[in-house]
Amino acid sequence: FWGMGREGEVVAELVPDFEREHPEIRVRVQQIPWSAAHEKMLTAYVGGAVPDVAQLGNTWVPEFVALDAIEPLGSLVRASAEVDEADFFPGIWDTNVVDGALYGLPWYVDTRVLFYRKSALARVGYAEPPATWGAWEEAMRRLSEDGRYGLLAPLNEWTLPVVLGMQAGSPLLRDGDRYGDFQGDSFRRAFRFYVGLFRDGLVPPPSAPVANVYQAFARGDFAMVVTGPWNLGEFRNRLPDSLQSDWATAPLPGPDGPGTSTAGGASLVLFRGAEHSDEAWAFASYLARPDVQARFYELTGSLPARVSAWREAGLLDDPRTAAFAEQLRLARPTPKIPEWERITTLVMRHAESAARGAATEDEALAALDRDVDALLDKRRWLLARDETDRAD
Repeated sequence: FWGMGREGEVVAELVPDFEREHPEIRVRVQQIPWSAAHEKMLTAYVGGAVPDVAQLGNTWVPEFVALDAIEPLGSLVRASAEVDEADFFPGIWDTNVVDGALYGLPWYVDTRVLFYRKSALARVGYAEPPATWGAWEEAMRRLSEDGRYGLLAPLNEWTLPVVLGMQAGSPLLRDGDRYGDFQGDSFRRAFRFYVGLFRDGLVPPPSAPVANVYQAFARGDFAMVVTGPWNLGEFRNRLPDSLQSDWATAPLPGPDGPGTSTAGGASLVLFRGAEHSDEAWAFASYLARPDVQARFYELTGSLPARVSAWREAGLLDDPRTAAFAEQLRLARPTPKIPEWERITTLVMRHAESAARGAATEDEALAALDRDVDALLDKRRWLLARDETDRAD
């Protein structure tokens, strides 16, 4: 088993119980740094030295499917007494489905929610966090009246402009993911909202980036930030005791109510050509069990992919983690193509250009579509060739 980062270290603690249940199987765990994981996986595949089972970021799944490197799992899931699709968050499960076939088993999940200061919002008339774009923008305006900012929106992150686009109904890409759709009406609406935050001074300006998020949040420099589950532990550890009852989480506001967010996390995959596929599936099924996922959360803080594991770990009883569960029920995947991670870099570049005023919204979106279309040129060629081959 190849595991990444901290998860790769901790999974070794779960192996003894698995081996007691399966005395005929021995598991060898190799931990790989996240920074080297992608290249190592590709090198192992090319060199024919793949692991039996591995952790894979779910946005990497389409790339390894395109390489024909990992096994479809549909028949194994249907025959399994341990894996129940209905017990997984639907959007997370869907990240592992490519062209109608399942290739990954969700292991832990990631999404983005709103972290906020309750006292700051209450001061400007919000007893509850805003649930719509209109209320969100108005809350930010009120918060900015005393020289502070409503929201932190770092320009080195692609998540916020993409999530806003998804909330507005944009598919992000069009024509079978062959072209960018960033000039479409839906994404344009979201982009206008996003750039307006910088234009109207509701977020820290690009000229004054926030050096330490936790200190600035504690000082009250801004009242809200869109971020992920790793910050549950960071906020508990880094914020002073006096603020521990003042910070909370909520699902992201959407155009007309709570909106969608990204469906991220890591999955378990079986590599083609591996020596021990039956044993690998037994281990992947074990790691996906609710009781094991609940224990894994206790060891790592990584949120489980199975809803029953949330109940077992008491996560639905904590309002801060319960907000993540609510958001995960609304989460949906980004486009499932190998080029997506490179596209996110283009989104950041052109969103920053508009936020800094170096380009108009129209100019930035036109340039973004142009760059994305160029990036997808090879994809279009391959798809066209496949269609010709099928026609012949």
